[in-house]
Amino acid sequence: MTNDVKETFSGEAPVAPHAPVASPAPAAPPAPPAPVAPPAPAALAAKVRTLSPSMTRSMQRVAEAVAGDPAGCAALTVTGLAELTGTSEATVVRTARLLGYPGYRDLRLALAGLAAQQQSGRAPSVTADIAVDDPVADVVAKLAHDERQTLADTAAGLDTVQLGAVAAACASARRIDVYGVGASGLVAQDLVQKLLRIGLIAHAHSDPHLAVTNAVQLRSGDVALAITHSGSTGDVIEPLRVAFEHGATTVAITGRPDGPVSQYADHVLTTSTARESELRPAAMSSRTSQLLVVDCLFTCVTQRTYETAAPALAASYEALAHRHAPRTTTR
Repeated sequence: MTNDVKETFSGEAPVAPHAPVASPAPAAPPAPPAPVAPPAPAALAAKVRTLSPSMTRSMQRVAEAVAGDPAGCAALTVTGLAELTGTSEATVVRTARLLGYPGYRDLRLALAGLAAQQQSGRAPSVTADIAVDDPVADVVAKLAHDERQTLADTAAGLDTVQLGAVAAACASARRIDVYGVGASGLVAQDLVQKLLRIGLIAHAHSDPHLAVTNAVQLRSGDVALAITHSGSTGDVIEPLRVAFEHGATTVAITGRPDGPVSQYADHVLTTSTARESELRPAAMSSRTSQLLVVDCLFTCVTQRTYETAAPALAASYEALAHRHAPRTTTR
């Protein structure tokens, strides 16, 4: 994307004054937009968890109802669901569309499919609400269940078209900068270490000053990735904005695709949003979700650069092999 194109991102193109035109030729009708397939039933719960924070309270009630009881809601008309949730029919339809379905009928079909899946293989009846006095075995079981759910939600909600586009941009990039602070900074370092192993030029920036001063050097052909679960971390958004304005391909890895960071992102990779509890901060689940996205991205980049990536990986393994060999002691 060029800077000329990007400048129209937040502004409107000037409107030319109307001028009479003699015998205008009839304009060809615009091509109909390509149909977008609604989310698969398995992705419904993940979509609700991801989008719920950005919904109005009435829409949240509808979303929570369909995710909590898909079988019951699948049997309801739009009027019935509106009455059940204390909302209006218009709110129900808006919620269905926000979740990715053309209308309420499509949402009902997804709910019926989700209910059938749950009947055929229910998830274990364990939650991640860890109590202070829980035995160690229960802590392990609850965390393992929640991690599995986080990974499943992330995989279900990840846009593979966007992922492929980001992988292609990284594979041909002159340079890749990754921004992240806190727990997201650890994920940024993980991604950069992987990219370096396959011979790509990549840098992780957790210092916001260095991130901005390096972003100034980016241009078309470079890639900048911002990792922020909240989508509103200023120290990450600022360097991404600078990279965006200088023509780099920009990417946001975030749990809030409607957050401020997306304003400066050419591509958005959405991570799962998990419920926070007293003994399990949100950073734990967001890190798990981000690491899955990073691993998927790295693998897709490696596929696209295999001819150079494979020898680079082999060379790095060979260079470190002596450090993993058993040491012999001499007396």
